[in-house]
Amino acid sequence: MSTFDLVVRGGRIADGTGGKITSGDVAVKDGVIAQVGAVSGTAAREIEADGALVTPGFVDIHTHYDGQVTWDSQLTPSSWHGVTTAVMGNCGVGFAPCRAEDHDRLIRLMEGVEDIPFPVLADGLPWNWETFPEYLASLSNKQFDIDFAAQVPHAAVRVYVMGERGANRDMATADDIAAMARIAREAVEAGALGFTTSRTLNHQTSEGDPTPTLTAAEDELMGIAIEIGKSGKGVLQVVSDFQKRRAEMDMFQRIVEMSGRPMSISVAQTDLAPDAWKWLLSEIEGANARGLEMRAQVAPRPVGILVGLELTLNPFTAYPAFAQIADKPLAEKVARLSDPAFRAELFGGTPASDHPFVQSLLRQFGKMFPLGDVPDYEPLPERMLDAEAARRGVAVEEVALDYMLSDGGRGPGTGMLLFPFLNYAQGSLDPSYAMMQHPNAVVGLSDGGAHMGTICDGSFPTTLLQHWTRDRTRGPKLDLAWAIKAQTADTARAVGLTDRGVLKPGMKADINVIDHAGLRLHGPEIAHDLPGGGRRLLQRADGYLATVVSGELVYENGSPTGALPGRLVRG
Repeated sequence: MSTFDLVVRGGRIADGTGGKITSGDVAVKDGVIAQVGAVSGTAAREIEADGALVTPGFVDIHTHYDGQVTWDSQLTPSSWHGVTTAVMGNCGVGFAPCRAEDHDRLIRLMEGVEDIPFPVLADGLPWNWETFPEYLASLSNKQFDIDFAAQVPHAAVRVYVMGERGANRDMATADDIAAMARIAREAVEAGALGFTTSRTLNHQTSEGDPTPTLTAAEDELMGIAIEIGKSGKGVLQVVSDFQKRRAEMDMFQRIVEMSGRPMSISVAQTDLAPDAWKWLLSEIEGANARGLEMRAQVAPRPVGILVGLELTLNPFTAYPAFAQIADKPLAEKVARLSDPAFRAELFGGTPASDHPFVQSLLRQFGKMFPLGDVPDYEPLPERMLDAEAARRGVAVEEVALDYMLSDGGRGPGTGMLLFPFLNYAQGSLDPSYAMMQHPNAVVGLSDGGAHMGTICDGSFPTTLLQHWTRDRTRGPKLDLAWAIKAQTADTARAVGLTDRGVLKPGMKADINVIDHAGLRLHGPEIAHDLPGGGRRLLQRADGYLATVVSGELVYENGSPTGALPGRLVRG
């Protein structure tokens, strides 16, 4: 009889603590780590690491799989990138609690905020719940490739309690606040890891209305947080425009102080205020010095809009002539846009759009850059479209269209351009480097499971290893052991998951075996595999030799084994 269920032998172990990487084995029994070091016992199954990197499974604390978990057993693309626990329900959006009459309202909000199409959600969501505990119960017996955890979203709670008034951002009454607070606490006590809210104009319904939580007053946020605090558990997650930054930050600090609950805030560099992130980090650092547990959620690369003929955003839709081909199949669009006469007609028109992101694209064509199948997310200035247009002596719009037509408008990374709207204001990732290394920051913001036709950042974990610990040439790199800790132990602790994130006896047996030298991120590609044939962006990687969840091998050399040990994790 075997001593262990699984042994990973001969690996370079980065155990998640940030300490020295050592050579050795990892043994698993009954879903937990049994031994780390020189393992002499036998196992029912062995994985020969042969010097490959052995790490804890990655914990991604900022995803949006709230819909996908109801129809899919594989939480891709995150599970392709070493993620073994995904935390969803961020940014105040989700699908519970919800009354039947508000189904479409929450779908439109998720469609607008996270670019998950209405038909996909209408087709895929079973709606076999009303309350948040019922939502968790509907997921508790399902099987998945990786674990996931939920947070209770403010927008859904607000609409559930206030109906049309909540959707229209009316001020909440004392009774409204008390009801929302009870629901939020009930959700946390049922297993939600925390409560999330959004205060940014970037989050709108598909009809252009701001998110219901945009202008929620302090008494509303405070009342909810204090009630959650009475449970003695749960985290708070916030995204804000910080238009009145002093007042906003003071409010957040008061909420943390009065509720006793930790808070994370999305922080990134913006083009309009390229140094504002420094102020935010300074404020968060000061709060921690005063005993308030606050973190910045930061990203390891530019947050960018992908632009293409098959994607949600295409700047050429703003040109009048494009209306002639807007509904045509891709092949016909490519043929017409390749025709010199039609191109002349297209560029002869004056572009106009009501869409804020399309307006940004039209103003900043030159800031875009092509990804290709070997994407570089920190390109030199000469890779930008404006530089190429100057070299070729043509308009930047011509260069953009040429790239969007490449490979017939499709293919991994081809036919797509990236418009970096966060973390690339000065043309380098030095700000991301500084943010990630801040003692009160945690890596997040991947948005896995969302932005089906605009953003493909579920691959952040691979970027953190490939770019930051191996390939970066434009500045300092990150220590490999530190980078592993940053997306295992640190992220797990940030949301209160104390049973995972470190390879030591007694911890949950979530493990990656990674060919660090061979790790390679591919360009984004389009798949039509959502309910109703819906489209989404996916991004694959080479180099993940094995991913283990609860002691079971779920991916081998990037392919699923069919094992589904992943479950809902209740806080």
